[in-house]
Amino acid sequence: MLMKHFFLFLTLSLTLRADTPILLFTDDFSRDEATLGKEDIGNGWTSNSAWRAKGHQQVDLIDGHMHVTKHAEADHGVAIFHNVEFQDGIVELKFKLGEGDDLGVDFVDRELKTVHAGHLCIARVTNKAVTLTDSKTGGMNNEIRERREKGDKSPELAALLKTKTKSFKLDLKPNEWHTMNIKIVGDQMTVRIDDLETVSFSSEGIAHPTKRMITLAVNKSADVDDVKVSKVK
Repeated sequence: MLMKHFFLFLTLSLTLRADTPILLFTDDFSRDEATLGKEDIGNGWTSNSAWRAKGHQQVDLIDGHMHVTKHAEADHGVAIFHNVEFQDGIVELKFKLGEGDDLGVDFVDRELKTVHAGHLCIARVTNKAVTLTDSKTGGMNNEIRERREKGDKSPELAALLKTKTKSFKLDLKPNEWHTMNIKIVGDQMTVRIDDLETVSFSSEGIAHPTKRMITLAVNKSADVDDVKVSKVK
């Protein structure tokens, strides 16, 4: 009986240990650029400013946080990359958005060639809504993307794409700091904004076995701070 209890305790301990998040990366942006006016995020971050904004600075470290503004000459939203690898994991951060701003946290595997630029899934937040999307089997799938670029507006395709995304209403105060927690386990993405009710979305592409990078995606402007990435699996 004692041995049975021991093995039960050991099994429970290993289960709990396996589910305990392991911190992979953290950044509080408490630093300055080496050269004033030149984009130099540091701590492993890179961006698309060199080829999308003609080298203009779009990411600035100000007062201990990251300030992002799309440059007038940019031909694409701002994308800020950091390599970090997991299957299931948690991304936590603080953000601040003005009127009409948005921030996406994109999970990426550039080694996957069946989707455009390796886009797997994304949580995008505005002051009015948070939208969770399966990009891998949705709009970023190469075959689906090609059909859309050719002008395919069939009801069948529209119905398919509708199943690959889900939005939830928010009412956040603009120009104030908020917190976001994104957790991916299997095919489910779960998001909590501040202390509001947790929202979830399940889709097969979310379960892709290797997320190799996170990308912060900004179409206009956003402030970001205290990024933490943890691995569950």
